[in-house]
Amino acid sequence: IIAQKMNTYTSSSSIVTVSTCNLNQWALDFTGNTNRIYQSCILSRQAGATYRLGPELEICGYGCEDHFLESDTFDHCWESLAELFERGATDGILCDFGMPILHGGVRYNCRVLCRDRKVLLIRPKTSMADNGNYRESRYFTAYKTSESSQGETFLLPSIMRDSFNQRTAPFGIMYLQTYDGVTVGCESCEELWTPKSSHIDMALNGVDIVGNGSGSHHELRKLHTRLDLVRSATSKCGGVYLYANQRGCDGGRLYFDGCSMIVCNGIVLAQAPQFDVKDVHVITATIDLDDVRSYRASIPSFGIQAAEAYCDDSGASKRRYVSCENDENVTLAERKVTKDGIVPKPSDLMEGGIKLRIHDAEEECCLGPACWLWDFLRRSGAAGFFLPLSGGADSSAVCAIVGAMCVMVTKAAQEDPTGEVAKECRRVCRKESDDYHGDDNCLWVPSTPQEMADLVLHTMFMGTENSSEATDSRARRLGKAIGSYHLSIKIDPIVTAILGVFQLATGQMPRFSSRGGTMSEDLALQNIQARLRMVVAYLFAQLLPWVRGRSGFLLVLGSANVDEGLRGYMTKYDCSSADLNPIGAISKLDLKRMLHWAAKTYGHDVLEEIAGAPPTAELRPIENDGGGGGEAEHTQTDEEDMGMSYAELGYYGRLRKISRCGPVSMFRKLTVTWSHLSLQEVADKVKRFFFYYSINRHKMCTVTPAYHAEAYSPDDNRFDLRQFLYNTRWTRQFAVIDSIVEAS
Repeated sequence: IIAQKMNTYTSSSSIVTVSTCNLNQWALDFTGNTNRIYQSCILSRQAGATYRLGPELEICGYGCEDHFLESDTFDHCWESLAELFERGATDGILCDFGMPILHGGVRYNCRVLCRDRKVLLIRPKTSMADNGNYRESRYFTAYKTSESSQGETFLLPSIMRDSFNQRTAPFGIMYLQTYDGVTVGCESCEELWTPKSSHIDMALNGVDIVGNGSGSHHELRKLHTRLDLVRSATSKCGGVYLYANQRGCDGGRLYFDGCSMIVCNGIVLAQAPQFDVKDVHVITATIDLDDVRSYRASIPSFGIQAAEAYCDDSGASKRRYVSCENDENVTLAERKVTKDGIVPKPSDLMEGGIKLRIHDAEEECCLGPACWLWDFLRRSGAAGFFLPLSGGADSSAVCAIVGAMCVMVTKAAQEDPTGEVAKECRRVCRKESDDYHGDDNCLWVPSTPQEMADLVLHTMFMGTENSSEATDSRARRLGKAIGSYHLSIKIDPIVTAILGVFQLATGQMPRFSSRGGTMSEDLALQNIQARLRMVVAYLFAQLLPWVRGRSGFLLVLGSANVDEGLRGYMTKYDCSSADLNPIGAISKLDLKRMLHWAAKTYGHDVLEEIAGAPPTAELRPIENDGGGGGEAEHTQTDEEDMGMSYAELGYYGRLRKISRCGPVSMFRKLTVTWSHLSLQEVADKVKRFFFYYSINRHKMCTVTPAYHAEAYSPDDNRFDLRQFLYNTRWTRQFAVIDSIVEAS
């Protein structure tokens, strides 16, 4: 009998199955968010998990921003939690939810641990994210407590008291100890990134499992940093670490890029996708906690610090936990059977875990904005997109991104014709009349990505007498390859009409500089072409669905890249003015690399040709045909117009924003980086950049909402908070640079 009991103990009491998830939540969509949370709880339970972790602020959506200042947001969150209880989401499984809590008149960003329709612990966040795109301290207060504090008591709202007969719940920086002795702690997003992370103290206090509910957005080349932090959290401290994240656009410029993970002792056991069009993705892992305890016990220095962490100077225990020792139902080490009748086996850590999936930057440039656009399209109610397609690299990159979106959606819809992605696809494509008729095989899904693109992507080449046949040809061939509904028109009659009005009013007719005009005349003639394209774009975006016998409207896509925004090399209220800009925070060099990648991945050879062509605005007259006839490249090039290369703009952008350099410190750094140039040449380049940056900064005040991808984005609206009226002479700064040059 004793042997039998020992065998039962060793085979099950230390083994747990845990789950975490990517959720595509939407700010203030309480009903939709609740349904997605519920689905993740059910999928976790079906996989045999006894613990489920969700993203930060998942109940209301992370991006509520100033809506967090409204009491309605808090009330609706409690309503959603009560609904999850009523639907049985927490029955038989410990669920770690993210939601805002109002406690003692203070707003906190909290984790709420629940099991069997009972709130077991509310754990507030201790470190706010306030850098870059984050403004958490505007909405929440970082929770502070003394080491001797044993927590507070939170009075639950009436909806919880009346429906579930629970009046209070523990509140504070504590962890949970289940009936079978498994300990679970919480860490919220930013706390992982701080020098003194919460998981360190938890590990030293013997916490077995740490859950980090996060709201981390995509940024190029950022994922490996996040992965390193998650792995290092347990490689030196041991333990099980779960990371949950939102995945998708929850209503703004950011794309939360999922990639939830389960890690044990520094080994990654499961990883969710970074880019995906499905709303819910759950991953699980089964772990023998004896592996954690053995790992920690094998590190002498860990044992020394753990012993010191156990007691304060008076000898009193510093361990703060909520015990469930009186509730035998609250257990984690249960060998539950999955919906397929399988008892999960613990992972063999000796095998080294899974191979991590980290996308190259060119893949990120395409797949991230593609998923972001899909969320915008289906949640806005629009019938599709309208894209002014010039045949150049920028607009072609946007076209390729929409094409990638169609590939991802078509694949998901074909895999599950009755699933949510397929339903959304039919609604967006206005194919709902082809929906369910009693036979799943009769449900419409696009047969190819091109079939979907024909329904949702409308492209137009808007040429003038200054446009080349080469770009018209590229635009036409790319539209055909992607499958877009493509038109090619000439807007010269509109340009002529506008100039005729000007001549009628003033008696003057402006000329290009190459034909005897001043630079003011030349710029005005270029700008009127660019601005008229914006007007034409919105006209066609509003009426093309009607022309095609469909309902709805089209979202206009812009295609100005981050470098042009930084330099101000764009016409205010031209085609850079749109509803959305998928590439507004992506550099020209990254976009070109993305075009090469997309050409190989999707088989669109014309993208290779576009990537190799010199960037040109085609707003001045073609002075010669280069001997190539109608297919010749335009002689006006962007880099010549800007007075600097795109590579140089990348340096300026990173130094200005990421390295926080003003003119003088930028000059000093570039004298080292560009040691092949004289000090005077470097000084001239830096001065030229800051002059054009400052005179054009006002353009960023009206910039189209753009997908956030690059850390040096000059987006004035949310990310790059600087004035737009500058002393463009930079009197003191340039004088210091001049003195350094002279002293050399």
